[in-house]
Amino acid sequence: MDERVKNVAAEEARQFRAMTTDAVKSRAYLYPIKGVIHFVSHKDLWKPLLSKLAPTISTGVVVTLACFAALYLPQAAVMAFTSGPVAAVSAAVLTLSESSTITNLISRTFFIEEALIDTFDGTLLSKGCNNLVEEGRQVKTGGDNIQRLGKLIKKPFAKFTPNALIRYLLYLPLNFIPIVGTAIFIVLQGKRNGPQTHQRYFQLKEWNKRQREVFVEEHRGGYTAFGVTAFLLEMIPFANLIFAFTNTVGAALWAADLEKTATTAPRLREQAMRAE
Repeated sequence: MDERVKNVAAEEARQFRAMTTDAVKSRAYLYPIKGVIHFVSHKDLWKPLLSKLAPTISTGVVVTLACFAALYLPQAAVMAFTSGPVAAVSAAVLTLSESSTITNLISRTFFIEEALIDTFDGTLLSKGCNNLVEEGRQVKTGGDNIQRLGKLIKKPFAKFTPNALIRYLLYLPLNFIPIVGTAIFIVLQGKRNGPQTHQRYFQLKEWNKRQREVFVEEHRGGYTAFGVTAFLLEMIPFANLIFAFTNTVGAALWAADLEKTATTAPRLREQAMRAE
């Protein structure tokens, strides 16, 4: 039994090292930051956010204040026994995570689903991926990248599911482990959330479930790295839903780069064969 435990532990450590190496090499953790920069420099991409700005910000403020008023002190008191001197910080991280999750649940369900789709598609147009966008909606001629977006043919962004919420609740107790537990919680959230940011991309590619699973597994490190950075940004109080839009831009920028790589790779292989 001891030998089996050692083998399982060794295998888990190997997989974690491989995923970490893949995450670093992918540089996917930079795309949420690139999303902020691209969003700021392309004013046409502000339109979907501005159209939902009032309910977006007010929801974030109300939920964050309510979570801190109701949950912070009780959680800090419990963590004082498990986390010691870092209890205040751990409780703050946990409360921010809870408020971010609740805010996203409410906003994505009632306010911003189509606005995020417009932001993703508009970003793809800004990177010249017209053919890809046309797989999921009509694209007009003339105007800026948002004005060119026509009628949606497909709506991909899935609302929060019970399973996702249950899984989130199961991860919460990790925050009671000082420092390490909080770090593991954030990584697990990133691993879970990362692939969700490309649901629109997968739909535009017309991939089935198996194709999506294979692609995600091949890019597991990258998706985890992207998800961790995006999750940390969306934990910032009162601005988390604004970062939901910039993270969507970052996801679209990554999708555009993946498309360029997919287009270039066959050409490079063909050139290499000719050279031989």
